[in-house]
Amino acid sequence: MTSELEKKIIRQVKKAKDVANQLINFDTNKKNNVLEIIADELENNKDIIIKYNKSDIENAIESRLSKALIDRLTLNEKRIIEMCNGVRNIAKLNDPVGEVISEWVPPSGIRIKKVRVPIGVICMIYESRPNVTVDSVALCLKSGNAVILRGGSETINTNRILITIIKESLKKAKFPVNSVQFIDTPDRKAINVLSILDEYIDLIILRGGEQMIRSIRRKATVPIIAHGKGLCHTYIDKDADINKAIKIAYNAKVQRPGVCNAMETLLVHKKIAEKILPPLAAEYKKSNVELRGCKKTLKILKDIKPAVESDWSTEYLSLILSIKIVDSIEDAIKHINTYGSKHSESIVTENISSAEKFLREVDASAVFHNASTRLHDGGVFGLGAEIGISTQKLHARGTMGLKELTTTKYIVYGTGQIRE
Repeated sequence: MTSELEKKIIRQVKKAKDVANQLINFDTNKKNNVLEIIADELENNKDIIIKYNKSDIENAIESRLSKALIDRLTLNEKRIIEMCNGVRNIAKLNDPVGEVISEWVPPSGIRIKKVRVPIGVICMIYESRPNVTVDSVALCLKSGNAVILRGGSETINTNRILITIIKESLKKAKFPVNSVQFIDTPDRKAINVLSILDEYIDLIILRGGEQMIRSIRRKATVPIIAHGKGLCHTYIDKDADINKAIKIAYNAKVQRPGVCNAMETLLVHKKIAEKILPPLAAEYKKSNVELRGCKKTLKILKDIKPAVESDWSTEYLSLILSIKIVDSIEDAIKHINTYGSKHSESIVTENISSAEKFLREVDASAVFHNASTRLHDGGVFGLGAEIGISTQKLHARGTMGLKELTTTKYIVYGTGQIRE
């Protein structure tokens, strides 16, 4: 028997499906206009957003959620302005819809175009970060998709006010209000319902913990792209520039430790370990980073905790860092490919041959040379914002912007050709 919750969700999803068929006809100017209005209205109402966000923070503290999770759900004036500027940047980007990827004429004489088109209805299931609500709306609308949002219970008050402002913005822009649907319930049964509505939903994008992603994947009939955990590494090669390496390794861990592209494990070549670990550890100490090292590391940094096997596979999302000294670049690559989550990995070296080997052989959605893993971000990559960072290989991998929210179709022009 269908519950009232299921009936309500199905009604919302059907509305999104109906409007998705209309969005394909909306030109770039109309889409950009609604994004500009959304950005302005969110910025104009930042004090109200912060007020609602504070209630989520208070609830999170009372529920004893981790500092990393509280940081993820926190909005302040700076973050709201950055969020709004992200929407404006998306408005400035080229519209992928209608882009001709290739065009040719085969021997039959028909003319074929392969063009980008919207995916249709995209469902976002995510936790913690309310900026995902805004980024998802902006990216989906610009790429011609309807979007269904189901955020986590820990940010429900913030998401409610964000959606209220966004809906008012859609009305103001004379844009279909049903193009944005918010599943306004913390009941986890809602996720189970959404995951099997393949008749109406074209794609589900998951951003959350491993357990949530694994659970949904087991039951879903809708295609899924998962933004998995970020167990990221920085490898300091024997030919690294010491100052550069300290700067990059410090930033990768400390700049914002509670996010998926922060470094969790530092790998250091044995030939440079004694030179770089003491000054780097001194920098980490200033920021209260807890260090855990392998046996070789403990001989150099005698006052840190010993690392255990589970440390190499742990996404701390806090000021904890595991350190391992390796014998070679091959050992570093093997460690990353064994324990990494295929998210973001970095090598610091002045040896171009070593850098190219690392970039070629490490299996991850983004690999960096002489740069922090924290740079793996849609805004930093010039994509305006991101709807997630896919750690799988199909159909998108890495940071997902506008083009990743489209699919393709063939448009074929004939002059009476038939199949003989």
